[in-house]
Amino acid sequence: MSRFWKIALAVIVVVVIAGIVIVPRMHHGKSDAAAAGAQANGEGQGKDQPPVPATVVPVVSQDVPVYLTALGTVQARNTVTVRPQVGGQLMKLNFKEGQEVKAGDVIAEIDPRTIQSQYDQSVAKLKQDQASAATARNNLDRSQNLVSKGGQQYVSKQDLDNLKNTLDQANATVVADQAAIRASQVQLGFTKVIAPIDGLAGIRSVDVGNVVATTDAIVTITELHPIYVMFFLPEKNLDLVRSSTLEGGDLTSLEVQALDRVDSHAIATGHLDVIDNTIDTSTGTFRLRSLFENEKTQLWPGQFVNVQLKVRTVKNGLVVPAQAVQRGPDGDYVYLVQGDNTVRMQPVETSTEVGDSHVLIGKGLKLGDKVVTEGQFRLKPGSKVQPLAPGQVPAAPTAEELQKAKQGQQGRGGRRGG
Repeated sequence: MSRFWKIALAVIVVVVIAGIVIVPRMHHGKSDAAAAGAQANGEGQGKDQPPVPATVVPVVSQDVPVYLTALGTVQARNTVTVRPQVGGQLMKLNFKEGQEVKAGDVIAEIDPRTIQSQYDQSVAKLKQDQASAATARNNLDRSQNLVSKGGQQYVSKQDLDNLKNTLDQANATVVADQAAIRASQVQLGFTKVIAPIDGLAGIRSVDVGNVVATTDAIVTITELHPIYVMFFLPEKNLDLVRSSTLEGGDLTSLEVQALDRVDSHAIATGHLDVIDNTIDTSTGTFRLRSLFENEKTQLWPGQFVNVQLKVRTVKNGLVVPAQAVQRGPDGDYVYLVQGDNTVRMQPVETSTEVGDSHVLIGKGLKLGDKVVTEGQFRLKPGSKVQPLAPGQVPAAPTAEELQKAKQGQQGRGGRRGG
């Protein structure tokens, strides 16, 4: 075969291949353009489609409490480490570990015999010195009687002064003995260790039979009723908390709830007790203390809880179910149902949560507006909806609808790839 025919054959092959590849693509491109034009003109795309079932609820008005939340730590109101005030052998423990004790209860006893003997000696010494004082008084009385008889001086003035001084010394000794007796009585009372507060006794630190000193701890008593919960808030909330108190700075007007950290149910309700007087510059927070009666011992020292501080109540706030609010690239929005049952995307601003299922709307809606709460995944701006009663859930999409949606996604993906 000559060179001319080889070149001609190659050209023919190239033309055939180009026809196979380019012509179908041109035809497909025209079809896409035609489809896009039809879509732009509203042909075959939702104009004749049936309304989309969707659950619709109206915006309602109600009083909404506003809470500040934080992580709190439960602390005992009072904690006392009980130590003996006199040394000696521990004879008896009158409490059970983990038992509630009352202020004034005798919780331990120390051997009193040594201090009892000191007390007895002080009593005997008092009686001895009282006898000496009585003798001194009698001597002075007799001498004064001798001086006054017949106007004659039978006792010198110096002797009389000495007798007076002896009596004064004897009386002073009696007073000292009485003070020693009271001191011995106090020491003797310390042999019975008294609970200083109402509270829960912890695990004992000593056993019966040991010799204890005044530096040894017997047990720690923790007060549980009432009890504190400490927590921190950002400094930006300080003015809000302070302005929410009643006139005169009555912090008890602010309600505080302690919530379980596992399932967030309310454990106990108390009130704000103290706002600390400084802001922590390292964290930008300030400390608060709340007080709980803790009558059923729901709170335990050292426990972590979630804290909700109620700072105010929004009167007639606008509330919608939380599932109505969607998040988009430009912020939160809802599908707002219009008068002709078509929907549009309405930007909103949320203020706070209302319970577990609703949110407070700060901006974007008005009372009586209707929003979609179920079925948003089938909607787009301009879609027509079939409103369902509150509480009803739209029917699940059919297999045909799912297939059409899948084919539409594949078609759009193929065109982007081509």
